[in-house]
This record gives sequence, C-alpha cells and structure tokens, in this order.
Amino acid sequence: MISTYKPGNLHRLSGILFLLTALTIFGSCGEKPSKAAESGEHHQEEETAKGPHGGRLLSKNDFQLEITIYEMGVPPQFRIYAYENEKPAEPSEIQLNIELNRLGGKVDRFQFQKEGDYLRGNETVEEPHSFDVKVHAQRKGKSYDWEYLQIEGRAELSPEQIAGAGIVVETAGPAQIKTTLELPGEITLNRDKVAHVVPRLAGVVSSVRKNLGDPVRKGEVIAVIDSRELAGLKSEYLASIKKRELAGITFEREENLFEKKISSEQDYLSSRQSFEEAEITMEAAAQKLYALGLSKADLKGLSEASQAELTGYAVRAPFDGVIIEKDISLGEAIKEDADIFMIADLSTVWVEVTIYAKDLNLVQPGQKVTVGSKPLGLEQQGTLTYLGSLVGGQTRAAKGLVVLPNSDRKWRPGLFVSVVVLQQEVAVPVAVSAEAIQTYRDWSVVFTQFGNFFEVRPLELGRRDEQWVEVIEGLSAGEKYASRNSFILKAELGKAGATHEH
Repeated sequence: MISTYKPGNLHRLSGILFLLTALTIFGSCGEKPSKAAESGEHHQEEETAKGPHGGRLLSKNDFQLEITIYEMGVPPQFRIYAYENEKPAEPSEIQLNIELNRLGGKVDRFQFQKEGDYLRGNETVEEPHSFDVKVHAQRKGKSYDWEYLQIEGRAELSPEQIAGAGIVVETAGPAQIKTTLELPGEITLNRDKVAHVVPRLAGVVSSVRKNLGDPVRKGEVIAVIDSRELAGLKSEYLASIKKRELAGITFEREENLFEKKISSEQDYLSSRQSFEEAEITMEAAAQKLYALGLSKADLKGLSEASQAELTGYAVRAPFDGVIIEKDISLGEAIKEDADIFMIADLSTVWVEVTIYAKDLNLVQPGQKVTVGSKPLGLEQQGTLTYLGSLVGGQTRAAKGLVVLPNSDRKWRPGLFVSVVVLQQEVAVPVAVSAEAIQTYRDWSVVFTQFGNFFEVRPLELGRRDEQWVEVIEGLSAGEKYASRNSFILKAELGKAGATHEH
C-alpha cells in the first residue's frame, strides 16, 4: 500500500550521536529561501521587534503593523494591530492581505476586516506556524510590503545525515486497519482426546510396557494383568462351547429320530430347546469377554491357550497418543477401577480464553484470533469456536475456546498465552506507520519531508493496529513522512529549543 524510500541504515550509536550534534534546524539547502531568509530575518536567535501585544512588529517609516496569532479559546487566527508614530491607528483605514507560503508549495491567503481595535483574519492559521510570510498593506494611498520567515518544528538534513540516522521515508496512503482485543489464555489438553485408562478387572500387574512420555498406537498393549476373574470368564466361555457342542449332537440325533418317527416330538423339542439355550449361554460368555476388549480372534485361540494366557489380561491404548500420567508398577495388585494410565492425543490442544464481562459484547464465536507466546516466540492463527454462557462469580469472566493444531508439540498444556481477537478489518484512505507518530507540544505528529527539510505535521488520528494508524485530518495521501527513527528529528527540535511564535 505504501511506497518506501530507504536512504540507508546506520545502526551504530556513535553515528546517531554525531548526527544529533551536527544537525541544524535551519539551513541553505532544500527549497529556495525567501528574500527575508536571505537577508537573515529568519534566524530565531536574532531578536525581532515586539509590539504591545507580544506580536512581531513590522515598521516602515512612521507606520507599523503588529502581527499576532491569537488562539486563546478559539482556533488560531490573525489579529493585526496598526500604529502610526507608535500610537494606535484606525483599523478601518487599512486594506490588508497576508500570504503564507509553506513547504511543499501550499499557499494560504488571508483577507481582513475590522473587529474592535484590530483587524481579524478570515481563515484559521493552520499548524504548524511555519511559513514564509508576505504582508501587503495600503493606507491613505500608500502601500507597504514586508516579508519574513517564521519557522516552527522544522529541521534540515542532508541525504548523508538521513542515511546515517537510519531514517526511513514512506508515502502516506491507504491501508487495512485491524482493530483487535487482547485477552489472556491458557493452553490445555483437548478434553475430547484424553483417556483415563482403567483395567476393568482386578488382578496383579505382570507386565508394564509403556512409561511416561512414550507414544502409543491405538490397540497397542501397554500393560498386562494376571486376573483370576478373567480366567474364570474364559473358562466359562470354553465350557459353554463344550455344552453347545454336546447339545448340538443331541439335537441332531433327536431330529433324525423324529423324522423317522422313532422318537417322540416332545423329545425332539426338548433337545432343540437345550441346544438353543446352550447357544445363548455361549454368546453371553463371549459378550463378557468382548466387553473386556478381547476380539473374535482371541476367543478362537482360547481352546489352545496355556494357563498363563488364560489369566493374562492385556490393557490396550484406546487411540493414538502419548502417556502423560502413569500409576502402575510391576507386581502391584490393582482394582478394576484403578486409574493406571492417562493418554492424551496432543496433535491438537485447546486454548481456554478468559473473556471479561466488559468485553463480552465485543466477542462472538467464529471470530479469528491470533494465539501467541512471546517467551517462546510462538504465534498461530485460530478461530473462537465456543463462548461460555456463564460468567464466573469470582473471576467475573466467561470462558472461550480455541482449538489449535499441534503436530510439532510446541504448544504445551499449562502455557499462558495471549489471545488477540480480530474485531474488524477496515480499509482507510490515509494511514501512517504507527512507529512514525511522535508527540510535539500537545499534538500527535509525523515529520513530513520536503526535499532536505522535515517539518512537524499535527494530525487527527483514528483507528489503529500494531502496524498502522488512520489519519483523519492533517495529512493527505501521497505526502512523504519519516516512518522510522523520527525520534531523532524530535530530539533535534528539543535540543534547538524551537519556539512557537504568536
């Protein structure tokens, strides 16, 4: 959005200190000086004649004009007092015009009318009060002309000095302003992907295969427990298989005999009922084992399993993740509801955002946010997916939620972060770098560039973000200004003791 002119960049402190010593507020290079400047009238160190009202006194023969800029409770305005032989003259006898020539070629022209005992200008004298002044007056058929230079908040630098100070010049223009709200937050586990692993069977730990921090895959065995209860369930299942097989044989025999009319229907129906009950019993025994995590393949191999295999219960990981808590050791007797492992999938994490009551109207689900940790140098974009409906009684804040991808594991649960909520992004016609803004007198200013001259420009500012500040009034698109290291210019003005002339 902005064209940039970078004359150079010298970062050595000694160079900047030398520049601050060598800079002069007023010089001969740059724009062509006025005749008044050539005659030496522009040196503020020289004494200028003052009138009774504290203004600049211009004299020619017996006629004098006192030029004042009045700004007590009103926008700055010219108030001109006339004298003849050091005595007040009638203002209505004078036709007066004043022309102000500013850096950059801007010309302000003023007409005057009588008001009380002075002549008042018809326009506001815009800040800064730094300009070449041309005064033309007519009185009683005589003409009077004066020229002088009034300077405020202006410094002159050569290209070498600009380069040595690392001053960067940019052009004011349109920009995208992002208004934001910064809130505190904390990285937490994604609670949708955290599992507390319990054995589901009481027993004695015979093997522990994973430790803290170890990665696990879904279905991977992480511990083995010797359980008499499991052995009983497996034995029950094996017995149900045998019972079903015998009931099946009996049912087939009775069915054949019934078809040959050798056996009675009652015996046939009784054998079928016994077979169906055996199937139900076997299925019920199988379901108990399925509920403990055994597969159909595990059940098929039970008939050939050893005694150790009958008692061994494999505790498996429910999903891919990392062991973040472990409370199990070899040989330990544990209960069926013991919390022996905690597994977390750290590929995503939650950011719990604290949203204070005063900011609730500025935040809503779906807004884009930037999560950052300055100590770790981390920053990542996200979306506010949830905004709590309740405000905490003690914190007086609601909770928001952001889900962040975390494949590289840089976002660690427990880390405090800042959450910057993007409220809106608007295009503004004129903006300047936030770094360029300085305070001069009671104004917010930038230093505009005209050739080798830099001059303060008071601004009315609007919206801002970390990079740009909107300019509502005081600077037009296309004007050049010092965007970096402008504090050097401000320091030089303070050292020179530039004054504000009224």
